[in-house]
Amino acid sequence: MAAARRPGAARRTTTALLAGTIGLLTPLTLAVPAWAQAAPADGYFGTPPPVDMDKLIPDTRQPDKTYTQTKGCVQRSTLGQDIQIKNRPWGQEYLQISKAQEIVKAARGSAGGGVRVAVIDTGVTKHPWFQDRLKSGGDYVATPTKNQPPGLEDCDGHGTEVAGIIGAKPDNPEVGFVGVAPDATIVSYRQLSENYEPAKQNSTANSGTPPSSSTNPPSGSSTELPPGGGGGSAEGDGTSPGQSNGGRQLEKAGTAGTLRTLAEIIHGIAERHEADVINMSVDNCRPASGSITEGEQQVQAAVRFAADAGIVIVAAAGNATDTCPQNDQPDARKPKTIVTPPWFADDVLSVGAIDEFGSVAPFSVHGPWVGVAAPGTKIVSLDPAEGSGSLANLTFENGDKASEIQGTSFASPYVAGLAALVKAMYPKLTAKGIVNRIKETAQHPAAPGGRDNFVGYGVIDPVAALTQVLPSEVGNQAPIPAPQMAQLPPANDHSSTPMIVALAGTAGGVLALLITLFVMHTIRRNRPAETGTRR
Repeated sequence: MAAARRPGAARRTTTALLAGTIGLLTPLTLAVPAWAQAAPADGYFGTPPPVDMDKLIPDTRQPDKTYTQTKGCVQRSTLGQDIQIKNRPWGQEYLQISKAQEIVKAARGSAGGGVRVAVIDTGVTKHPWFQDRLKSGGDYVATPTKNQPPGLEDCDGHGTEVAGIIGAKPDNPEVGFVGVAPDATIVSYRQLSENYEPAKQNSTANSGTPPSSSTNPPSGSSTELPPGGGGGSAEGDGTSPGQSNGGRQLEKAGTAGTLRTLAEIIHGIAERHEADVINMSVDNCRPASGSITEGEQQVQAAVRFAADAGIVIVAAAGNATDTCPQNDQPDARKPKTIVTPPWFADDVLSVGAIDEFGSVAPFSVHGPWVGVAAPGTKIVSLDPAEGSGSLANLTFENGDKASEIQGTSFASPYVAGLAALVKAMYPKLTAKGIVNRIKETAQHPAAPGGRDNFVGYGVIDPVAALTQVLPSEVGNQAPIPAPQMAQLPPANDHSSTPMIVALAGTAGGVLALLITLFVMHTIRRNRPAETGTRR
């Protein structure tokens, strides 16, 4: 019998050794560096590859190449009229921005005071409704032509409109428009421009003098411009002004702005602790090929570095155009279009757009990286033209076509502004905690897990984000009662007498019971016989 059991015992021993070996090797497998991990058979699509921190590049604090201005900058309307929109924009009403601001003011004394929001865009023009809260971050396009600090010249007009949604604070009580976090500080970085292009070799055009252009009409011209508008600026279908079919895309031919300089700025902001929140209403859109480019790796490493440094990173989800096709393929996990930086959803909160009817805006790019959504149509913001003190609700497309301001570019600053309010309300909350709070309190779509590829976790709810109690947050959980130790006398480990007495007593009782049962059984057996004899 013992011999028959030996094969089973051997098998059990072999299994135990194999399990132990796997347990020892598993940590070593997990320790393989990102660069050594092979790409999946079907490539990288919805989910990017692991972060390679070796791709983190230093911030040079200057343009990556020489750019020449080829178009005139946005100007004030030659009609000489300023528009004052007294009613609140629909987006503000929909999100109950004024109520959210009152909540933060009551608790902290201001709506975002002390929180710094970096705007990486086309620059931000000084406007009286920024007061003294607009700061210079840097210029990665060209040396400012009007003796402005780096980053405070916005030739395109896009960055000013974005920054206005975040932090504008009108001095006229009759004006309905106001920024989401009107007491926050804006730090501007000019990183791209449709009005500049790489300088040709031996070119002397980059002299710092703006070109003479029909899109930059002189004062008194008969050319009718929309209120607050100017040449060379449009949102259209793109993520920023200037193009009707391609949007403002990083690394687009004939424009200024690359993924490399974007990565530099993000790294520099985190390294120098220049901001608490970063807003990027800029994108790079390309066909999904299952691979990742070097520029994308640089941005991926930079956003990871910034996220680890405690910065909330918000980005526009991107707009569908002729050159950036919509992700409408059957398998949502394999998008045909990749948008960066939103692709890096582990570290970036990307924002889709809804329209004034509460529906997903048709231009808002879908994807597994979409985090939340916010208003992105019929936008009202600051007039970006130099010297203006009013608002704009129209912009230029290709220099001569007036159009409404729209795009995920303008949904993103709503979320960046909300992040600033949450930061002000909960100063000890981490960056990941702020992002989690915005996601968890959003108006979740009717989808598995409360998330889809159109609006992510849903349209943001600022009031809920500022007031709702989240059990998932450290410090806000219900207290866990401490275990109570039973007050019992110590065990008697030195004497076996009590145990022997107890067992003996039990055994005696059982024996007595058995004897009693035997006697009773015997008596009952004998009774019928005795009765029969007497009869």
